Amino acid sequence: MAIVFMGTPVFAVPSLQALHSRFGVALVVTTPDTPQGRGLRLLPSPVKRAAVELGIPVAQPERLRDEHFLEQIRQLHPEFIIVVAFRILPPELYTQAQRAAFCVHPSLLPKYRGAAPIHWTIIRGEQQSGVTSFLLEQRVDTGAILLQRSIPVPEDATAGELHDLLMPLAAEVAVETVEGLRAGTLVPIPQDEHNASTAPKIRPEECHLRWDRPAEEVRRWIHGLSPEPGAWGSIAGERFRFLRARAYPEQLLPPGSFRIQEGRFLIGCMPGCVEILELQRAGRRAMRVEEFLRGWRGPSSGMVG
Repeated sequence: MAIVFMGTPVFAVPSLQALHSRFGVALVVTTPDTPQGRGLRLLPSPVKRAAVELGIPVAQPERLRDEHFLEQIRQLHPEFIIVVAFRILPPELYTQAQRAAFCVHPSLLPKYRGAAPIHWTIIRGEQQSGVTSFLLEQRVDTGAILLQRSIPVPEDATAGELHDLLMPLAAEVAVETVEGLRAGTLVPIPQDEHNASTAPKIRPEECHLRWDRPAEEVRRWIHGLSPEPGAWGSIAGERFRFLRARAYPEQLLPPGSFRIQEGRFLIGCMPGCVEILELQRAGRRAMRVEEFLRGWRGPSSGMVG
């Protein structure tokens, strides 16, 4: 019987590659090509590019309830439907799996259910993270747990760095889940609702940094949104994304004020302050603060908007 894999971003690519290498994937389902760049050229998702390279057929339905698409799935009689970083599946789709439909999620469920688990893991200062495979059901990210693997969150890690650590782990868990289900060695365990938490999509307004927070909390927001979508503030009317910082408990500056002195870029919080270590001007590449300050011609102190 066939395996149907569903995913979109680069996070899902190693899982697709590992599953296809171990078992063979009959069909990849991903989002339609999207217009990107100045010319709005239609570009495929990372998962589609990987599927084409592997020679796997690709489906890109606009609607997951489209009858033509559902019939395509029915004709395959899939043994497994496997989801890694995709959309919410309707019951009429995931119930087509003959053995199991499961998702691999980048958190230790039931913690951080939702669209942005990696971001919130960093923002909340968690010391452990990991990936979980679980059976699909109608409520998002609530199905019975099949397999879980944890790792420590490196000190001062950004969301991008944790993403890169969890990506190969998700591939391992996807393969081990299929093996365990086929062997009958995995027993689904219901999630403990008392320990559940959510990880909603980051809203644009949450990316605008607030300096009335403690310095360590501001640092976690900077790292939790780095590199994307990016925590930002404006200096002398120019917008900057702050990508990496260090927190200090000392109240060296009033909240929201900045000072550039002796090669350091400090911003006051409440209480404490953060030292910016990496940042990005709008439309430019990211750079370490040392490189940025060598070319900075703006004020050496003032307020961050």
